[in-house]
Amino acid sequence: MISNKITFPLLILAFAFLLACNQNNSQKEQNNLPEKEEKKPSKKESAKVILFFGNSLTAGYGVEPEEAYPSIIQDSIDASNYYYKVINAGVSGETTASGNSRIDWVLQQQPVSIFVLELGGNDGLRGIPESETEKNLKSMIDKVREKAPDAEIILTGMMVPPNMGEKYGTAFNAIFPKVAEEKEVLFLPFLLEGVAGESELNLEDGIHPNPEGHKIVAENVWEVLKLHLEKASS
Repeated sequence: MISNKITFPLLILAFAFLLACNQNNSQKEQNNLPEKEEKKPSKKESAKVILFFGNSLTAGYGVEPEEAYPSIIQDSIDASNYYYKVINAGVSGETTASGNSRIDWVLQQQPVSIFVLELGGNDGLRGIPESETEKNLKSMIDKVREKAPDAEIILTGMMVPPNMGEKYGTAFNAIFPKVAEEKEVLFLPFLLEGVAGESELNLEDGIHPNPEGHKIVAENVWEVLKLHLEKASS
């Protein structure tokens, strides 16, 4: 039989050992627990959205995603310390008619602060009546204002090549400034200024900008966009 003089100290030591183990395990568990405090959203998560809605020119046909002009615009925004997030909603082959059908779904995906509308080029290349293009552009602008009444809208102008005929070309080119004036939106007269017709700035098809061409397109858009960003941040 073991005496109490021996048993009691052993019990004390065992209890102390168990207590120490429990404390260590408890500390480890606390270290592994997720933080209960709500984390503040990052600048990117809380940034306002600039939505680029267009065709292959916006989608970046033939170049890497980071080389397309909307991505270059994001770089300029970040460098200027503006809290905006660019979303590229360009789809190759898009016409104003298909864009007008798609826009409702796109506007439901996230709140929009700035909407850049780049459509119409494929209408011109297909010889679609200018009245249809004008109607669709106006409809898309109306839908943006209905869904996001406080959003700033930028319309980018487009021109058709001479082989579409002088009469059609003149009528088509006039659509964009007319819509911009009537709908009172910001206006970039010609998206491809300094790029169209320059073989060294386009892919082999002569229509879509190459990476160097996209840099110039980004500069064209930035000239209009930064004026609004400066105004909004002042």
